[in-house]
Amino acid sequence: MTNLAEKLKLGTQQSHSNAEHTGFMKNFLSGGVSRDSFCQLLSNLYFVYRQLESELQCHQTHPIISKIYCPELNRKANLEKDLTFYYGDHWQNNIAPSPAAQAYVSRLRELSATEPVLLIAHAYTRYMGDLSGGQSLKKIAQSIFHLEEHQGICFYEFDQIPDVNEFKTQYRQKLNELILNEELQDQIVVEANNAFTLNIAMLRDLGQTQSPVTV
Repeated sequence: MTNLAEKLKLGTQQSHSNAEHTGFMKNFLSGGVSRDSFCQLLSNLYFVYRQLESELQCHQTHPIISKIYCPELNRKANLEKDLTFYYGDHWQNNIAPSPAAQAYVSRLRELSATEPVLLIAHAYTRYMGDLSGGQSLKKIAQSIFHLEEHQGICFYEFDQIPDVNEFKTQYRQKLNELILNEELQDQIVVEANNAFTLNIAMLRDLGQTQSPVTV
């Protein structure tokens, strides 16, 4: 047993705070985010999760990654539903990753090819955020954009996970059961902070390049 889950929580506290204090997140949390910016967020996340989930699937038999590989967390299909809602059936012709999202995707590819164990840091950072603060963002988005249930907020919904809190507890337990030396644990924490840095850059991109949205 390790305390990797606690190391990740404590080791990324400042990065988590930095992400919450970006202009985009401040606007989101206060109910002032624009529809265009929200749609660009979903577009960027689509490219990130498509890459992350592809790489995790590639390494699903890896002796370490296999222990935390949870396909029920996958967001790609849900993001496709949201993008169809906002952009229509030809949504793929109407979205493109921002420069920061491209950098995020490149980092995931690089890790997959060179140090796949560090993908754990990205899985932890993204999915635990979605299962935690993401649930509050779902309610805010519903309120801001007057969305009905399951309309345009599928990204935040985990239909295959009946008890989110119980799942998070089990996921942290899986992290603690990984057989990792101290050096590799520290590298995972460093990469988790890098994941936050990439995410913050992506949030700062929002609003700089907006695409027209029709509903």
